[in-house]
Amino acid sequence: MIEEMMPDIYRIEVPLPKSPLKVLNAYLVKGQRRNLLIDTGFNMEESKAVLFKALKTLGVDLAQTDIFLTHLHPDHSGLISAFTTESSVIYCGELDAYILNATHTVSYWSELKILFGLHGFPQQAIDEVISKHPGCNYNPDRDHVFSFVKDGYILDIGGYYFHCVETPGHTPGHVCLYEPERQILVSGDHILDNITSNISELGITDPLGNYLKSLKKIECLDIRLALPGHRRVMADVHRRISELQTHHDHRLAEVLNILKDGPADAYQVAARMTWDFAGTWDQFPLSQKWFAAGEAIAHLLYLYNKNQLRFTKADGNLAFELIA
Repeated sequence: MIEEMMPDIYRIEVPLPKSPLKVLNAYLVKGQRRNLLIDTGFNMEESKAVLFKALKTLGVDLAQTDIFLTHLHPDHSGLISAFTTESSVIYCGELDAYILNATHTVSYWSELKILFGLHGFPQQAIDEVISKHPGCNYNPDRDHVFSFVKDGYILDIGGYYFHCVETPGHTPGHVCLYEPERQILVSGDHILDNITSNISELGITDPLGNYLKSLKKIECLDIRLALPGHRRVMADVHRRISELQTHHDHRLAEVLNILKDGPADAYQVAARMTWDFAGTWDQFPLSQKWFAAGEAIAHLLYLYNKNQLRFTKADGNLAFELIA
């Protein structure tokens, strides 16, 4: 589906096969000299065919089109190899650009396996999860040279002046686009309407703390329309920000309550947290256990950084316990 959201700004629904997200919202901003494609979809034939057809329908010349990645995840970055030309610029936050290229290395996945194992994820399941991980299977097929963007960097496209706003949390280098005159926010996965963004980037000292600070940053902006990476567009972004802040407050209280029963590693905590899933933890798909464990780690680290928890050991794994 193609929908014109504002003059010369189009939302393109790109299918995400095998993903519970189902669809990516890619956006095209048409300009007189250059176009800007915001996010792309999985590196899969089904995603590529739909995006190619949509851009052809909109009369887009790829030689006159640049790409902006809100963040590194493969549902947003996977097709950059297929849609860039020699004249294309690929804009991305610096940390996410570095990590995205690193996903082609064995060491990246080896370190990820070690970190999840340290937090209690069953070793026998880790290889299976990694083998099916979208970041292994649907990411760009080669390294790329990126043009790094930071706070205040402005993209002048089609009469719009998009200001880059660094919003780390969902990923370390997540970047939103804000058009102050029209009060438009391209929010990527930083703010989604009826689902919450997964906060689970390992190797970051306090991913949830970063995310909550980024929410505060966006809360200060005047926004009439938010264009997210998934699901429906939003008119009342500030309502949604308040809901997300409350959601994480509840999550943090739940984690503290779980640890009243004694020290636990992140996998054990995740197994007792409340998830939007009808079955038991044992019935959870393995891939969802992976993301749930990552989410638990982010909340535990936040509480550790607030001096409410300390590190300890449980069954040979890194665990957390309450500070009395």
